[in-house]
Amino acid sequence: DRYGLHPFDSIPHVWKEAVEKYGEDSLLAHGIVPWYIGQMVFRLSQAFKEENLDRILHYSADLGHYVADAHVPLHTTSNYDGQKTGQPGIHALWESRLPELYFADYDFLVGKAIYLKNVQLAAWDAVAKAHQATDSVLHFERELWKRSEDKKFSFETKGKKTAKVVSIKYAQTYHQLLCGMVERQFRASIKMTGDIWYTAWVDAGQPDLKQLIHYQPGEEELKKRGEELKEWREKKIRVRDHEGGPD
Repeated sequence: DRYGLHPFDSIPHVWKEAVEKYGEDSLLAHGIVPWYIGQMVFRLSQAFKEENLDRILHYSADLGHYVADAHVPLHTTSNYDGQKTGQPGIHALWESRLPELYFADYDFLVGKAIYLKNVQLAAWDAVAKAHQATDSVLHFERELWKRSEDKKFSFETKGKKTAKVVSIKYAQTYHQLLCGMVERQFRASIKMTGDIWYTAWVDAGQPDLKQLIHYQPGEEELKKRGEELKEWREKKIRVRDHEGGPD
Protein backbone atom coordinates (compact mmCIF):
# COMPACT_ATOMS: atom_id res chain seq x y z
CA ASP A 1 0.00 0.00 0.00
CA ARG A 2 1.06 3.66 0.15
CA TYR A 3 3.18 2.93 3.24
CA GLY A 4 5.27 0.32 1.44
CA LEU A 5 3.67 -2.66 3.19
CA HIS A 6 2.66 -5.92 1.55
CA PRO A 7 -1.10 -6.46 1.94
CA PHE A 8 -0.47 -9.50 4.11
CA ASP A 9 2.41 -8.41 6.36
CA SER A 10 1.72 -9.34 10.00
CA ILE A 11 -1.31 -11.16 8.71
CA PRO A 12 -3.65 -13.35 10.75
CA HIS A 13 -2.85 -17.05 10.51
CA VAL A 14 -5.97 -17.79 8.46
CA TRP A 15 -4.35 -16.39 5.30
CA LYS A 16 -1.30 -18.60 5.74
CA GLU A 17 -3.55 -21.61 6.24
CA ALA A 18 -5.51 -20.72 3.10
CA VAL A 19 -2.28 -20.37 1.09
CA GLU A 20 -1.14 -23.78 2.27
CA LYS A 21 -4.49 -25.34 1.33
CA TYR A 22 -5.30 -23.60 -1.97
CA GLY A 23 -2.08 -21.92 -3.11
CA GLU A 24 -1.42 -18.18 -3.22
CA ASP A 25 -1.72 -17.93 -7.01
CA SER A 26 -5.19 -19.48 -6.91
CA LEU A 27 -6.33 -17.16 -4.13
CA LEU A 28 -5.03 -14.07 -5.87
CA ALA A 29 -6.71 -15.14 -9.11
CA HIS A 30 -10.12 -15.64 -7.50
CA GLY A 31 -10.16 -12.72 -5.06
CA ILE A 32 -8.79 -11.82 -1.63
CA VAL A 33 -11.42 -9.42 -0.26
CA PRO A 34 -12.28 -11.37 2.95
CA TRP A 35 -8.62 -11.72 3.87
CA TYR A 36 -7.80 -8.17 2.80
CA ILE A 37 -10.55 -6.78 5.02
CA GLY A 38 -9.14 -8.70 7.97
CA GLN A 39 -5.68 -7.30 7.36
CA MET A 40 -6.89 -3.73 6.94
CA VAL A 41 -8.72 -3.95 10.28
CA PHE A 42 -5.46 -4.97 11.90
CA ARG A 43 -3.68 -1.99 10.33
CA LEU A 44 -6.48 0.42 11.23
CA SER A 45 -6.29 -0.73 14.83
CA GLN A 46 -2.54 -0.07 14.83
CA ALA A 47 -3.15 3.39 13.38
CA PHE A 48 -5.66 4.11 16.18
CA LYS A 49 -3.08 3.02 18.76
CA GLU A 50 -0.52 5.37 17.25
CA GLU A 51 -3.14 8.13 16.87
CA ASN A 52 -1.84 8.56 13.34
CA LEU A 53 -4.58 10.53 11.58
CA ASP A 54 -3.17 10.05 8.10
CA ARG A 55 -3.20 6.27 8.43
CA ILE A 56 -6.54 6.22 10.24
CA LEU A 57 -8.17 8.07 7.34
CA HIS A 58 -6.39 5.98 4.71
CA TYR A 59 -7.25 2.58 6.17
CA SER A 60 -10.78 3.65 7.08
CA ALA A 61 -11.42 4.71 3.49
CA ASP A 62 -9.75 1.57 2.16
CA LEU A 63 -11.98 -0.59 4.34
CA GLY A 64 -15.09 1.27 3.24
CA HIS A 65 -14.24 0.55 -0.39
CA TYR A 66 -13.61 -3.17 0.04
CA VAL A 67 -16.47 -3.79 2.47
CA ALA A 68 -18.79 -2.23 -0.12
CA ASP A 69 -17.24 -4.45 -2.81
CA ALA A 70 -17.98 -7.51 -0.69
CA HIS A 71 -21.69 -6.65 -0.76
CA VAL A 72 -22.03 -6.48 -4.55
CA PRO A 73 -23.47 -9.80 -5.80
CA LEU A 74 -21.68 -9.67 -9.16
CA HIS A 75 -18.34 -9.38 -7.38
CA THR A 76 -18.78 -12.94 -6.15
CA THR A 77 -18.99 -14.66 -9.54
CA SER A 78 -16.80 -15.15 -12.60
CA ASN A 79 -19.81 -13.90 -14.58
CA TYR A 80 -19.22 -10.49 -13.00
CA ASP A 81 -20.53 -8.48 -15.98
CA GLY A 82 -22.94 -10.96 -17.51
CA GLN A 83 -20.38 -11.82 -20.18
CA LYS A 84 -21.19 -15.53 -19.85
CA THR A 85 -24.94 -15.05 -20.18
CA GLY A 86 -25.14 -12.38 -22.87
CA GLN A 87 -25.77 -9.55 -20.39
CA PRO A 88 -22.80 -7.18 -20.78
CA GLY A 89 -23.15 -3.98 -18.78
CA ILE A 90 -25.24 -5.47 -15.99
CA HIS A 91 -22.49 -4.72 -13.47
CA ALA A 92 -22.69 -0.98 -14.12
CA LEU A 93 -26.49 -1.16 -14.21
CA TRP A 94 -26.70 -2.70 -10.73
CA GLU A 95 -23.79 -0.87 -9.12
CA SER A 96 -23.97 2.57 -10.76
CA ARG A 97 -27.11 3.29 -12.79
CA LEU A 98 -29.66 2.18 -10.18
CA PRO A 99 -27.98 4.01 -7.27
CA GLU A 100 -27.59 7.08 -9.47
CA LEU A 101 -31.33 7.15 -10.11
CA TYR A 102 -32.64 6.08 -6.69
CA PHE A 103 -29.94 7.07 -4.19
CA ALA A 104 -32.01 9.93 -2.80
CA ASP A 105 -34.81 7.52 -1.88
CA TYR A 106 -32.62 5.11 0.11
CA ASP A 107 -32.56 5.09 3.91
CA PHE A 108 -28.99 4.94 5.19
CA LEU A 109 -29.73 5.21 8.92
CA VAL A 110 -28.56 1.78 10.03
CA GLY A 111 -28.21 2.15 13.81
CA LYS A 112 -25.24 2.05 16.16
CA ALA A 113 -22.05 0.17 15.40
CA ILE A 114 -21.37 -3.04 17.27
CA TYR A 115 -18.18 -4.92 18.09
CA LEU A 116 -17.38 -7.83 15.76
CA LYS A 117 -15.79 -10.77 17.55
CA ASN A 118 -14.52 -12.23 14.28
CA VAL A 119 -14.08 -9.79 11.38
CA GLN A 120 -12.92 -12.57 9.06
CA LEU A 121 -16.14 -14.54 9.52
CA ALA A 122 -18.21 -11.37 9.16
CA ALA A 123 -16.52 -10.66 5.83
CA TRP A 124 -17.18 -14.19 4.58
CA ASP A 125 -20.78 -13.94 5.72
CA ALA A 126 -21.21 -10.72 3.72
CA VAL A 127 -19.74 -12.34 0.60
CA ALA A 128 -21.92 -15.44 1.01
CA LYS A 129 -25.11 -13.40 1.41
CA ALA A 130 -24.22 -11.25 -1.59
CA HIS A 131 -23.62 -14.36 -3.67
CA GLN A 132 -27.06 -15.71 -2.80
CA ALA A 133 -28.53 -12.75 -4.67
CA THR A 134 -26.53 -13.35 -7.87
CA ASP A 135 -29.13 -15.57 -9.52
CA SER A 136 -31.84 -12.96 -9.04
CA VAL A 137 -29.60 -10.16 -10.32
CA LEU A 138 -28.97 -12.06 -13.55
CA HIS A 139 -32.36 -13.76 -13.98
CA PHE A 140 -34.54 -10.67 -13.60
CA GLU A 141 -32.45 -8.61 -16.00
CA ARG A 142 -32.37 -11.41 -18.57
CA GLU A 143 -36.15 -11.82 -18.49
CA LEU A 144 -36.71 -8.07 -18.61
CA TRP A 145 -34.44 -7.74 -21.64
CA LYS A 146 -36.44 -10.43 -23.49
CA ARG A 147 -39.65 -8.44 -22.93
CA SER A 148 -38.16 -5.02 -23.66
CA GLU A 149 -36.71 -5.80 -27.10
CA ASP A 150 -35.10 -2.54 -28.30
CA LYS A 151 -36.32 -0.34 -25.44
CA LYS A 152 -33.43 -0.92 -23.07
CA PHE A 153 -31.29 2.10 -23.95
CA SER A 154 -31.69 5.84 -24.36
CA PHE A 155 -29.39 8.85 -24.65
CA GLU A 156 -28.68 11.37 -21.92
CA THR A 157 -26.73 14.61 -22.03
CA LYS A 158 -24.60 15.64 -19.07
CA GLY A 159 -22.73 18.87 -19.52
CA LYS A 160 -21.36 18.78 -23.04
CA LYS A 161 -21.43 15.00 -23.41
CA THR A 162 -24.22 12.80 -24.70
CA ALA A 163 -23.99 9.14 -23.76
CA LYS A 164 -25.92 5.94 -24.37
CA VAL A 165 -27.35 4.71 -21.08
CA VAL A 166 -29.91 2.23 -19.77
CA SER A 167 -33.24 4.01 -20.05
CA ILE A 168 -34.97 5.27 -16.93
CA LYS A 169 -38.05 3.13 -17.61
CA TYR A 170 -35.94 -0.04 -18.01
CA ALA A 171 -33.93 0.77 -14.89
CA GLN A 172 -37.10 1.51 -12.94
CA THR A 173 -38.67 -1.84 -13.85
CA TYR A 174 -35.46 -3.71 -13.00
CA HIS A 175 -35.21 -1.86 -9.72
CA GLN A 176 -38.76 -2.89 -8.85
CA LEU A 177 -38.08 -6.52 -9.76
CA LEU A 178 -35.12 -6.55 -7.35
CA CYS A 179 -37.49 -5.58 -4.51
CA GLY A 180 -35.10 -3.24 -2.69
CA MET A 181 -32.00 -5.41 -3.09
CA VAL A 182 -29.66 -2.55 -3.99
CA GLU A 183 -30.75 -0.50 -0.98
CA ARG A 184 -30.45 -3.53 1.34
CA GLN A 185 -26.90 -4.19 0.17
CA PHE A 186 -26.02 -0.51 0.54
CA ARG A 187 -27.36 -0.53 4.09
CA ALA A 188 -25.57 -3.76 4.95
CA SER A 189 -22.24 -2.42 3.68
CA ILE A 190 -22.67 0.83 5.64
CA LYS A 191 -23.50 -1.09 8.80
CA MET A 192 -20.54 -3.43 8.41
CA THR A 193 -18.16 -0.57 7.68
CA GLY A 194 -19.22 1.19 10.89
CA ASP A 195 -18.92 -2.05 12.85
CA ILE A 196 -15.43 -2.64 11.52
CA TRP A 197 -14.23 0.89 12.28
CA TYR A 198 -15.63 0.56 15.79
CA THR A 199 -14.04 -2.87 16.25
CA ALA A 200 -10.62 -1.59 15.20
CA TRP A 201 -10.94 1.32 17.65
CA VAL A 202 -11.97 -0.97 20.52
CA ASP A 203 -9.12 -3.37 19.75
CA ALA A 204 -6.76 -0.40 19.94
CA GLY A 205 -7.84 0.26 23.52
CA GLN A 206 -10.42 2.94 22.71
CA PRO A 207 -7.95 5.84 22.51
CA ASP A 208 -9.25 9.39 22.90
CA LEU A 209 -9.22 10.83 19.41
CA LYS A 210 -10.67 14.24 20.18
CA GLN A 211 -7.31 15.91 19.86
CA LEU A 212 -7.11 14.74 16.24
CA ILE A 213 -10.33 16.51 15.28
CA HIS A 214 -8.59 19.88 15.21
CA TYR A 215 -5.63 18.60 13.25
CA GLN A 216 -5.08 20.66 10.09
CA PRO A 217 -2.52 19.36 7.58
CA GLY A 218 -0.26 21.92 5.95
CA GLU A 219 -0.34 22.88 2.29
CA GLU A 220 2.61 20.65 1.38
CA GLU A 221 1.05 17.65 3.12
CA LEU A 222 -2.26 18.17 1.32
CA LYS A 223 -0.44 18.40 -2.00
CA LYS A 224 1.46 15.19 -1.24
CA ARG A 225 -1.75 13.37 -0.31
CA GLY A 226 -3.38 14.52 -3.54
CA GLU A 227 -0.47 13.25 -5.63
CA GLU A 228 -0.47 9.90 -3.79
CA LEU A 229 -4.20 9.48 -4.28
CA LYS A 230 -3.91 10.31 -8.00
CA GLU A 231 -1.08 7.80 -8.41
CA TRP A 232 -3.05 5.12 -6.53
CA ARG A 233 -6.17 5.66 -8.67
CA GLU A 234 -4.20 5.54 -11.95
CA LYS A 235 -2.51 2.32 -10.85
CA LYS A 236 -5.86 0.78 -9.89
CA ILE A 237 -7.37 1.72 -13.27
CA ARG A 238 -4.41 0.22 -15.13
CA VAL A 239 -4.68 -3.02 -13.18
CA ARG A 240 -8.44 -3.23 -13.69
CA ASP A 241 -8.13 -2.57 -17.43
CA HIS A 242 -5.41 -5.18 -17.72
CA GLU A 243 -7.35 -7.85 -15.85
CA GLY A 244 -10.70 -6.93 -17.38
CA GLY A 245 -12.41 -7.76 -14.12
CA PRO A 246 -14.62 -5.99 -11.57
CA ASP A 247 -13.34 -3.47 -9.01
